[in-house]
Amino acid sequence: MTTTPADTGRAGSVLRHTAKKERPAPVVRTAPRRNAAGHDLGTVDLEPTVFGLTPNRAVLHQVVTAQLAAVRAGTQSTRTRAEVRGGGAKPFRQKGTGRARQGSSRSPSMSGGGVALGPKPRSHAKHTPKKMVRLALLSALSDRADIGRIAVLDEWGIEEPDTREAATILGKLKLKGSVLVVLANDQINLALSLRNLPEASITTHAELSAHDVIKADWLLFSDRTLPTSPSDFSDTHVVETVEPGPVEPGSAEHGPGKRAAKAAKTEPAKKAGQAKKTAAPAKAEAAAAEAPPAEKPRATRKTNAVEAEATPEDEAAPTAPAGEAPSEEGDADA
Repeated sequence: MTTTPADTGRAGSVLRHTAKKERPAPVVRTAPRRNAAGHDLGTVDLEPTVFGLTPNRAVLHQVVTAQLAAVRAGTQSTRTRAEVRGGGAKPFRQKGTGRARQGSSRSPSMSGGGVALGPKPRSHAKHTPKKMVRLALLSALSDRADIGRIAVLDEWGIEEPDTREAATILGKLKLKGSVLVVLANDQINLALSLRNLPEASITTHAELSAHDVIKADWLLFSDRTLPTSPSDFSDTHVVETVEPGPVEPGSAEHGPGKRAAKAAKTEPAKKAGQAKKTAAPAKAEAAAAEAPPAEKPRATRKTNAVEAEATPEDEAAPTAPAGEAPSEEGDADA
């Protein structure tokens, strides 16, 4: 690997050169191709952008470490002195015993006490950028292709779940050790046939990871599942960039257009609210007009007796308003 100085920068009194690393171009590698009977059908050229890269061991180590950490359950736990039952009473008196003073028998320094700074349930997952995950997977595939641990099968020929037939095909292929079989998403019968074999493990393009690749001794593809470009994997391995199109001045994405669009959306709601407010009094007036007239209260014996006791003089006598003293003429008459 060669380095070329790109530019020069000064940090303190040390002169440092930032070098740009030039990676070698991808190479074309081949893999043996066989049929279900174990007969050789020649070789097949593997995609250079997938199987012909120079493995980046640093990125591969970091990604595999993160994948193994994400598998951890993280359920380990210990009890602190507050969570251990008991210990509410002072175990012995403060002075006179010759021992160190203690306030609880559940102290971490005593037998049967809590644990100081012990493990608690937590997540061990680590964030890994998508580009690093993609580079680690391609590095693992390129490493397996470099050492000749990739095989290609033309067709399985299994229409129904048959574990015995799947074991026979794997035996005829003469792949020693553990085998990672890459299947398509709709090959359910083949997955049912291989899932009980201890030497075989199954996966798909979407579930293929760098750890699974380096863990297996052999990778077995078929003509249907052999990747032809990095885009054959799931979106977690390939980053797609979408270029934004031109924005028209009068469109909704433009600044003034956004305000106009928002005003156009809120205007019908405002009109509907005003119509409801004006319609409410009109409905109340219509309901009052349609309502029947109120009935006069019926006269009872008590009200008739009170009206009979009232005299015409009492009705004619004026009454002084509240808060005013009676006149002098009225006092003289009294």
